[in-house]
Amino acid sequence: MEEWLALVAKDAVTVIEAMAIVIIVIGTIAAFLMGVPAMLRPSVPDRDVRLIWQRYAHWLIAGLTFQLAADIIKTTIAPSWEDIGQVAAIAVIRTFLEYFLMRDLGEIRARK
Repeated sequence: MEEWLALVAKDAVTVIEAMAIVIIVIGTIAAFLMGVPAMLRPSVPDRDVRLIWQRYAHWLIAGLTFQLAADIIKTTIAPSWEDIGQVAAIAVIRTFLEYFLMRDLGEIRARK
């Protein structure tokens, strides 16, 4: 039963990490396609550039959330304390990144 659970968890981690990659890639491409033209035109208002970065931050937060979910699943199948420690460190870093992105987005919303 444990072997089956470990196999399912590994497959789930792979799928969730793939979803996170797709989300981050789509957000990055969208930010690039909207951001480059906006930055090349000197007359683009700052609020439009901020909106592009705000949308990009939403994509990054979504990707980080999926990656954190994969990390949580990894801890259930980690065979050693060293593996658990590595996954925990990665999860903490991703959580802090998400926290600071959300805080920055909140500050942007508060300014509006």
